[in-house]
Amino acid sequence: MAQVSMTVRMDSQLKRNFDALCSQFGMSANAAMNIFANAVVVYRKIPFEIKAAERDDSMKGLEAFRKIREMAESGQLPDLTLDEINEEIRLAREEMDCKKKAAV
Repeated sequence: MAQVSMTVRMDSQLKRNFDALCSQFGMSANAAMNIFANAVVVYRKIPFEIKAAERDDSMKGLEAFRKIREMAESGQLPDLTLDEINEEIRLAREEMDCKKKAAV
């Protein structure tokens, strides 16, 4: 079977770490990439789990909004004035800003 060349770009430190680990396994980085490619083709999937990070606060906020809306529609919440609603929104935004600043 004919051989072809493939170029892969990655961070230089990642490449050094990958080469060193492959060497510990007794193989080249090229052999490791061939093993990976073969596994993808044979199993028709990436041979390890890939998943997103935990959902961000915006999704949690959307879920909270939907729950409150359902409660309001079913009469489980007392009526709020527009000023009270706006104050709740302001407080929620302050809390989100504090979390963003703490994460940085």
